[in-house]
Amino acid sequence: MTTEATDTDGYTVLDDGFHVFDTTLRDGAQREGINLTVADKLTIARHLDEFGVGFIEGGWPGANPRDTEFFARARQEIDFRHAQLVAFGATRRPNAVAADDPQVKALLESGAQVITLVAKSHDRHVELALRTTLDENLEMVRDTVSHLRSHGRRVFVDCEHFFDGYRANPAYAKAVVRTAHEAGADVVILCDTNGGMLPAQVQAVVATVLADTGARLGIHAQDDTGCAVANTLAAVDAGATHVQCTANGYGERVGNANLFPVVAALELKYGKQVLPPGALREMTRISHAIAEVVNLTPSTHQPYVGVSAFAHKAGLHASAIKVDPDLYQHIDPEQVGNTMRMLVSDMAGRASVELKGRELGVDLGGDRELVGRVVERVKERELRGYTYEAADASFELLLRAEADGRVLGYFRTESWRVIVEDRPDGSHANEATVKLWAKGERIVATAEGNGPVNALDRAMRVGLERIYPQLAKLELVDYRVRILEGRHGTGSTTRVLTTTGDGTGEWSTVGVGDNIIAASWQALEDAYTYGLLRAGVEPAE
Repeated sequence: MTTEATDTDGYTVLDDGFHVFDTTLRDGAQREGINLTVADKLTIARHLDEFGVGFIEGGWPGANPRDTEFFARARQEIDFRHAQLVAFGATRRPNAVAADDPQVKALLESGAQVITLVAKSHDRHVELALRTTLDENLEMVRDTVSHLRSHGRRVFVDCEHFFDGYRANPAYAKAVVRTAHEAGADVVILCDTNGGMLPAQVQAVVATVLADTGARLGIHAQDDTGCAVANTLAAVDAGATHVQCTANGYGERVGNANLFPVVAALELKYGKQVLPPGALREMTRISHAIAEVVNLTPSTHQPYVGVSAFAHKAGLHASAIKVDPDLYQHIDPEQVGNTMRMLVSDMAGRASVELKGRELGVDLGGDRELVGRVVERVKERELRGYTYEAADASFELLLRAEADGRVLGYFRTESWRVIVEDRPDGSHANEATVKLWAKGERIVATAEGNGPVNALDRAMRVGLERIYPQLAKLELVDYRVRILEGRHGTGSTTRVLTTTGDGTGEWSTVGVGDNIIAASWQALEDAYTYGLLRAGVEPAE
């Protein structure tokens, strides 16, 4: 098991026996759709250091101005508490000297005390991409590692395309590993650059290379077969003590080994302490924070940290979970900073409703008749197109209405109307009029918007904010429409899901109707009603 110590500067330093190495800022940034600024990279580096990884690969200094600036600013702006910053580069050019190579000099000038070198380990890549001899490639590895070590740098060597190279010429692939190790590389990383390996293959190759070279080995796995996490753990089983991953599995093509399930497996399944104590409980928050920086929606079904990772829908599961949550969960969600969620749908049974009520803070008091009514109501409404597993706020309103015997009475709709005018210049005017009753007062309000639903939303606000000023804080965050399967073409049933926020939280509501405006109105009514309930406003009726 890895142990922890504190050095004289107060930094938390994990034992060097096992490395968690993150390459989000370099390899992860190669994902399509990710374009990190220097400020973004600094923010992500802070998150990763807070999480407690041992090494953060910051990029390739000298290869582009952004990475050069990142290393300069990181040294001044980040007080790393757990991680060491790593610079990435390549072995020297063929038929040159490492001491004279400009990109090798840039690695030293970055100030990074740890350097990762990428080296060719596939004979065809040496001859076709580098256009040099196999012997010269070995000398490039030896010279560059030795030169960096002579300047006091710790060196890791990434053997690019190692597994494909091993299949083609195992003797040469192992020669590259052996050369790097003998030149002073602390770890030699076997890279599945094309991502085509399977766990049993990885385990066999790592075990053989470890036995034949005596080098300390690491693993870098791409996810093209969907096995990057499994391949990483298979390499650990074979003796690898250094794992390279990216946050949320970001990376080129389909991505890299995902840092979070790898670390969770190492700590919770293997019993290795690879993070500072307590850090694993921050994993879900860190995952979502990094997703926010790269501007990608977090995967809801990501292992351990996804919002659906511990979500239960089937009634059979709920019945068992009511007795003991461990019956349908492989870990306690709190271990990784996540929570269990109950989903209510037409698959729900009594246990699902009871557990969901408890989650929402609605005490059903063991009332079997009440629970039965709620179950039947959910099934009947889902048959008509509603979905409550994605609309917790609408479900809570339904639950409270059944429990109290009445709908929450903040306001009542008399009617609404929307006019869309097509103008000669091709523009459109959208005007909505709503007629409402609130606190005994009849309200008529009209507003314009940039679409019919936006006009309705504004008209409702105009009418109600004077009576309920709490509504001024509400904001429509997300709006989704789905045309449900039907037989009437454009007259098919429409489902609308909205997400609304008040600055401190968000909630989702659902509406279903024979047209998009009617469905939207239902979802907006629920959104405002729930917002007032959340704000602690007493119902008017």
